[in-house]
Amino acid sequence: MLTFADFQPGQQYDLGRAALSAAAIKAFAAEWDPQPFHLDDEAAAASAFQGLCASGWQTAGLFMRLFVDGLLHRTASMGSPGVDSLRWLAPVRPDQELAARVVVEAVKPSRSRPDRGFVTFRCELADAASGSVVFTMTAPVMIGTGG
Repeated sequence: MLTFADFQPGQQYDLGRAALSAAAIKAFAAEWDPQPFHLDDEAAAASAFQGLCASGWQTAGLFMRLFVDGLLHRTASMGSPGVDSLRWLAPVRPDQELAARVVVEAVKPSRSRPDRGFVTFRCELADAASGSVVFTMTAPVMIGTGG
């Protein structure tokens, strides 16, 4: 189990890869983000996106799954107070393989609770083939000290 003391600025963690099928994109959109460019191939082709693309919220959810499976499940994570920034830089297309990674930007012990500290992660999803970044997020995570 990784604790707060195990994290240092500059560390990088590769979190794995995943892709979203057209069916998964449409199913998520139907329930949570029913905009035409997420739901309908013809409407998407005629949109500014020029084709079907995943909701940014689905992309964020995909990243979170990879973050938990690739790192957080083996840390003393105590949750997060929020997200400092989140950007969708390019559309995510059906069956596009995405690679996730995080870089530790900062570590800061809690001033009021000695049993935890804050690790700020710079997070990204990139097209696995080209390396082009499609999603970024910066978020502090509370990590226990193990003491």
